[in-house]
Amino acid sequence: MNLSSLSSQLNMSIQELRTKSKEKGVFISPRANKIDNYTARKLTEIFAPAVVAPVDPNAPKPIAIKIKLPSFIKVRDFAELLKLPVVNVIKVLIKNGVMATINEEVDFDTASIVAQDLGFEVETEADTSHKEFGLGFLQEVLAAEKEENLKPRPPIVTIMGHVDHGKTTLLDTIRKTKVAEGESGGITQHIGAYTVKKNNKTITFLDTPGHEAFSEMRARGANVTDLIVLVVAADDGVRPQTLEVINRAKFTNTPMIVAINKVDKPEANVIKVKQELAGVGVLTEEWGGKTIACEISAKQGTGIDNLLEMILLNAELENFRANPEGKTLGTVIESKVSQGKGSTASVIVQNGTLKVGDIFAAGGTFGRIRSLEDEKGKKLKEARPSMPVQISGFSETPKAGDILQVLPTLDEAKHIAKASQKKEHGHRAAARQAIQGDLKNKTLNLIIKADTAGSLEAIKQSIVKLKNDEVKINILSEGVGEINESDVLLAASSRATVIGFRIKVNPKAESLAKQNKILLDNYDVIYELLEDITSAVIKMFTPELEKVSFGFATVLAIFRTEKGQMIIGGKVTSGELKRNSQILILRDGAELGRGEILELQQTKVAAKSIGQNEEFGMKIKTPVKILEKDQLESFEEKIKIKTL
Repeated sequence: MNLSSLSSQLNMSIQELRTKSKEKGVFISPRANKIDNYTARKLTEIFAPAVVAPVDPNAPKPIAIKIKLPSFIKVRDFAELLKLPVVNVIKVLIKNGVMATINEEVDFDTASIVAQDLGFEVETEADTSHKEFGLGFLQEVLAAEKEENLKPRPPIVTIMGHVDHGKTTLLDTIRKTKVAEGESGGITQHIGAYTVKKNNKTITFLDTPGHEAFSEMRARGANVTDLIVLVVAADDGVRPQTLEVINRAKFTNTPMIVAINKVDKPEANVIKVKQELAGVGVLTEEWGGKTIACEISAKQGTGIDNLLEMILLNAELENFRANPEGKTLGTVIESKVSQGKGSTASVIVQNGTLKVGDIFAAGGTFGRIRSLEDEKGKKLKEARPSMPVQISGFSETPKAGDILQVLPTLDEAKHIAKASQKKEHGHRAAARQAIQGDLKNKTLNLIIKADTAGSLEAIKQSIVKLKNDEVKINILSEGVGEINESDVLLAASSRATVIGFRIKVNPKAESLAKQNKILLDNYDVIYELLEDITSAVIKMFTPELEKVSFGFATVLAIFRTEKGQMIIGGKVTSGELKRNSQILILRDGAELGRGEILELQQTKVAAKSIGQNEEFGMKIKTPVKILEKDQLESFEEKIKIKTL
């Protein structure tokens, strides 16, 4: 804490504070401008002792004064509201572990604890002019629209998948082949999304890195995506990020279409991909499930038309709708500072119609729309639902995931933006950390507090589904209401994580958690909570190697034997022999050892693989002495993806 702040709160000069502190046994270095929180708390207790009035046993019990507190309040204003000296308020703040100066703001939770400690009864000050924006707010607006006013709108699609499986190539292919058809110029600027036409119907694609965009928007309570296209490479199959996308689709109840890419490659194995997908709970239509799977080659451009038709079919079944004449809302997907335009943002309209001249608020920003442009740089007068546009006219640069709302007056837009800024400022330091279990004992201990009994029951039922034979999940304590000190103490003694759902955290509990290095996470969205718990459980699974066999061969001739290596000839009897694979040496069905292929040839030409019934020559590194008629198995070992 700054010495200047503390001295002014104690109504003395800095030099006087140094001198008097030394007299009381607290030494402050002559060069120090700041002191630690412990020393500040001690000096406050010495020089601003609480005034305790003599207790009269016959006096009537005082009636607690009721006060209304806003979401955030400056310490000076707080003291004026309580009609108490600022130093008294700061002292109680310090006792609760909050080091705030006279001009700093404290949130409602902190102020209410201090007020109650000082004998006040607290109520929340209603803010009727501000409604918190987020996914729930958007859903409320759409739910309030009359059925007869809702019209079909284009689906908004995000392409996701494992790295190098072809997401970017697929986006580029769709953009090049479909956007330019019948339109001059094609895409001239990147606005984070674009529209394509198919069968006279429109599809909007988010043209941002899928995982990053999805995560950032989701973290801010927004979910623009109507449909996920999961790209899986036919020559690689299900990988870690593939599983991540599947889990997100499940948690968010977002429909999903699988695009099996790279089917043109010789190593492509579509059946294997569908088998692996079934193993992680994604059953394609051919396997008796409901998930549509399209075979494509993004590089060659094959299967793209079919994929777009399946997207439109899915959109028709899901019946995505909005009211073009209703309350105008949109979500920011990208933002930047543009030369000559100032702060700009790419927005997807989700309800109503956005027009040039509209007044708006988006997160902590506000403004009046100066210009609307599509991905081709074309100036627009308005944008209807599911349409991506670039907007200029922001007071500051917004963030991805901010909900944009059109408002009647600039004053109202300013007020909402300011309230959002305060909320962001108050919770900036409360970023969640990853939930961690006890890796050594393979246990995840949880203490759960929720806003209602219904929320608590829903969370518990979902956690039950995550139970497995390897990692033990223990709910040590549960309840409805704020996270308190006893929750933190229990967590400290049992190595548990404290999880809150839409609740407040007692400032004393928060301070105690920091002291004891206890993980304390608060959630507003249930699927985020469950996704983080799932991730924590999966991280504790013991990795397993899975053997993938490619084929078998028979040794027909031994050409040369050297120390630690041999040159042999043979014939593939089933499957294929791969140059980069491992080799298992078998004799009469018994395993003799392993080998490494140094060279693989067919008709004296180097080969990557040898097919069934084809002969080969091989230089192999192995300690085993191979004989004619021995069997060779070509295989590789992969880390097996474990799921719940």
